[in-house]
Amino acid sequence: MERHIGSCRCGDIEFYFDNDPINSIFCYCKECQALTGSDKWFGLWVSKDNLKFTKGTPSSYTRSGDSGKEVNYHFCGTCSTALCAEVTAGVFYSVSATSLRSNKFAPKMSIYVSSAPSWAVFPNDVPKFDILPPGMGS
Repeated sequence: MERHIGSCRCGDIEFYFDNDPINSIFCYCKECQALTGSDKWFGLWVSKDNLKFTKGTPSSYTRSGDSGKEVNYHFCGTCSTALCAEVTAGVFYSVSATSLRSNKFAPKMSIYVSSAPSWAVFPNDVPKFDILPPGMGS
């Protein structure tokens, strides 16, 4: 079993998940652009029961997702580091890959590319989907 440990920049919040994520994605939706101040979010999809906060309690913000179900963002109230988004429609967290101490993961797909800014750069050999891959949406 491999444990992946992450934290916010100031160290007030720490978490972990075990083994490899369900998926690893670049998301170019407008919400992720606003969250990161960039063209995308690099999210590691981790089943809800596999992510454990071990230090501190993150602050949260909730919005309605495309499915109509809630997306709950968790971030550090001190340094504002975005840690993860709980995607209730899929019962998983999209964990910020950049918050991990050691990040060995690469994106397996790019989603919501139809919302990407004109200057976005897409990785080679990574499948792109305008919204979500067939069968993945609600």
